[in-house]
Amino acid sequence: MTIGEKISNRRRALGLTQEAFAEALDISPQAVSRWENGWNLPDMDRIGQIADVLKTNVSYLIGNEPEEYEWELREQLFSEEHMFTRLKTIAELNGMTETYKALYYMRDKHSGQFRKELKFSAARIPYIIHPLMMACHAQSMGINDDAMIAVILLHDVCEDCGVAPEELPFSEDIAESVRLLTKTEHRGLSKEEYTEAYYKAIGKNKMAAVAKILDRCNNISTMAQSFDNRKLSGYITETEQYIYPLLTKIKRSWPEYNNTVFLVRYQMLAVIESLKNMLSGNT
Repeated sequence: MTIGEKISNRRRALGLTQEAFAEALDISPQAVSRWENGWNLPDMDRIGQIADVLKTNVSYLIGNEPEEYEWELREQLFSEEHMFTRLKTIAELNGMTETYKALYYMRDKHSGQFRKELKFSAARIPYIIHPLMMACHAQSMGINDDAMIAVILLHDVCEDCGVAPEELPFSEDIAESVRLLTKTEHRGLSKEEYTEAYYKAIGKNKMAAVAKILDRCNNISTMAQSFDNRKLSGYITETEQYIYPLLTKIKRSWPEYNNTVFLVRYQMLAVIESLKNMLSGNT
């Protein structure tokens, strides 16, 4: 049973309405509703107050062992169902029609696909986790542009699902951004020439550029789980050669994303420098 379900059960057993419960906690009834529906989790520093109002104890709410709460928290924050519901709710509340449509479209197209096999686990991670995490990452940094979030959700649909950009049932701006993010055959170019042209084109399109740095940030954060050392080294080199300049390009061309650039750069540098130290054999 989730924390939200326990809160709901205890509240109802005490005959408290959501409004009365919210008033006792000095929060909004909407916050209580989000807890009980599993859209959000209460902050840990509020758990004791919740237990007092519900005339129960903290151990009932979070389980007999602290690890149970940590696992539940992890599931709530990073599970496919929770992230999908979170983004769907945000889209509904803010009239983000392209985002709403993109959620269902990319879920259908990526159905049955999985992320690369993990080196230290037999778990198979549904591919949809990747675009959902990117979109949640973006939204948590204050990116609420409907078209931008839709591009983030759709960024791999053409490359991985056999959909042509012109077939996407979205606006021309969204389709064009996804097209720029889609890698194709080299068409007579060397790999280096193609990669140079690929990133140069992305750097001219705001939505494609922001989606690309979030994509790389997410991949860098998880690549040690599935890449061998050779691929790790190649990915690091490409990031330093093309993604770092792209971060600078975004900062200069679209200063409204300065905070995003700062946070993504910090995450990338922290992970990459740690991996470079590991690959060099230093401890």
